[in-house]
Amino acid sequence: MSAETEHVKCLIIGSGPAGYTAAIYAARADMKPVLYQGMEPGGQLMLTTDVDNFPGYPNGVNGGAMMADLRAQAERFDTDVRDGWVTSVDFSSTPHKITVGEEKNLTADTVIISTGASAKWLGLESEIRLRDAGGGVSACAVCDGFFYKGQDVAIVGAGDSAAEEATYLAKLCKKVYMLVRKDHFRASKAMQHRVTATENIEVLFNTETLEVLGDQAVEGVRVKNNQTGEEKDIDISGFFVAIGHKPNTDLFKEYLELDETGYIINKPGSSKTNVEGVFVAGDAADHVYRQAITAAGTGCMAALDAERYLASKGLH
Repeated sequence: MSAETEHVKCLIIGSGPAGYTAAIYAARADMKPVLYQGMEPGGQLMLTTDVDNFPGYPNGVNGGAMMADLRAQAERFDTDVRDGWVTSVDFSSTPHKITVGEEKNLTADTVIISTGASAKWLGLESEIRLRDAGGGVSACAVCDGFFYKGQDVAIVGAGDSAAEEATYLAKLCKKVYMLVRKDHFRASKAMQHRVTATENIEVLFNTETLEVLGDQAVEGVRVKNNQTGEEKDIDISGFFVAIGHKPNTDLFKEYLELDETGYIINKPGSSKTNVEGVFVAGDAADHVYRQAITAAGTGCMAALDAERYLASKGLH
């Protein structure tokens, strides 16, 4: 370990819309933020080819290009954007202690956590290949459903989120196949009724995905009935995965209050956590909306909360 410790006024951990928006506000408030991009610079939007629902881009924007714009705006106000990821934290005293990589030690008066959440995937080679190619595999129906208007799609999942996304897709798509691994839903009764009352949703129970078909884009899905062993191909042009998200918060569980899934619990109406001087923004705390625009909004909140905290402590 390096003996030298760097002190910063505001440390931002993570680099999606939440982290970069926090950086823009913090930098403009002369908090001289240092932002570590983490293991997935740019966050989940780097997996999104087209973003059509973020205000200010009338013709849509590529997810990676949008993140580059946000980074450039943060850097314009002298945010120190760095490669690397935080490997440990100590929030037991102030200033907070942070280790980056194996050798870099920092202390920070305020910490903004914007580490996001990662979608869970089935792990099929074909699914990941087509996802990475922007070929019609998505974990966000609200983000990408519009591109499949009038087409047939499939969605994997059995919980409330899957049921909600299936009914959302049903408004746009000709037909929605809902692939459920067991012989029952995990969703609430109300969500189950909503699915079964929607005419163009076909629920296939006891159904597992074997392969997403297509070279450059989704052309179908090969499924297997795990009771009968029967396999069949279904023609679709979009494949949605709704089997949950895992918040990237393991690093903080010793100090921060998390819910049973691992999302950071913030004080209602604020970005404050249970630790003074530590704030949260974006999908690390949000399991409801999970949109770029809501993440950006909470990034703004976190920076404003951090600025007020510094002022109250005479550190500004």
